[in-house]
Amino acid sequence: MNFDYNEEQQLLADSVRRFLQKDYDFEKRKAILQKGWSEQVWATFAEMGLTGLPLSPDYGGFGGGAVDLMSVMEAFGEALVVEPYLPTILAALVIAKGGDAKQKQAILPQVAEGKMRLALATSERGVIGAPMADKVVFARGNAVTVGKPTIVKSYRTVDDLAAADIRLEKGEPLGAASKAVVDEVLDFGTALSCAEAVGAMKFACDTTLEYLKTRKQFGVPIGAFQALQHRMVDMFIAYEQAKSMACLACSRTDSHENAADRARAVSAAKIKIADSARHISQESVQLHGGMGMSEELKVSHTFRRLTVLTRRFGDADHHLARFASL
Repeated sequence: MNFDYNEEQQLLADSVRRFLQKDYDFEKRKAILQKGWSEQVWATFAEMGLTGLPLSPDYGGFGGGAVDLMSVMEAFGEALVVEPYLPTILAALVIAKGGDAKQKQAILPQVAEGKMRLALATSERGVIGAPMADKVVFARGNAVTVGKPTIVKSYRTVDDLAAADIRLEKGEPLGAASKAVVDEVLDFGTALSCAEAVGAMKFACDTTLEYLKTRKQFGVPIGAFQALQHRMVDMFIAYEQAKSMACLACSRTDSHENAADRARAVSAAKIKIADSARHISQESVQLHGGMGMSEELKVSHTFRRLTVLTRRFGDADHHLARFASL
């Protein structure tokens, strides 16, 4: 497989990274966390076409797939973005695949324009993005509904995302949406969460390497010690393996193969991502010494994001069991 981005994908990745480096550095992210999220950042995402990227041109989108979104999610993982991008995209895709014409026309253009935020829920607890969602797509078994949620309790996850326990009392049935549609979209989301984890792993590797080059002990950079060099090499190998598996999962998701083949590739990627994320996050903290767990260093927040991403959309044990059953 060719794991390189095409020209359009690379241009998008570069523009997203430039924006995040300029307007979403670690200090600016701290200010955003005080408010929970940034409407201005969300508006910029919409201006860049990100909110409409996976939606049909019929609704103001660009018809992109998981591979097109990979570079975006990697950049979000590096910057530890807290805006509810993935929850909105996944809920919009359930509507696009299963909603009726009226529902699609009422919701999807507004999502593409950045005027509406969504969340996707499979239970009433721990719904990511619910506090700022205008509507929630709620899937339970074969019943899929959409409506304005009642927030029972809102809070932040350990990796700083806004979440809530909700009730959806007056949701309307969502067209022909079914469990199969929701499962397909959840696999799409799992593949993209793998890409997000790859971005976070890249930052962890890069910042740890930089620290080893500058931190001195006995008058020399600690990166000069061979034992630490070997550990750093192992981190980069784990990162490259994880990136390859994320690419495979996204490409299989886009290829519209049968559900079993798609699920097998996604679960295999999630298993490898969980292993690499655990190794890289733990090593990055340890190689930073006691500073690695301090609030002042971004690497500690990256550790939290990677820890959560290994469990979001099912942990390694869940995906091992699913892979074995296929």
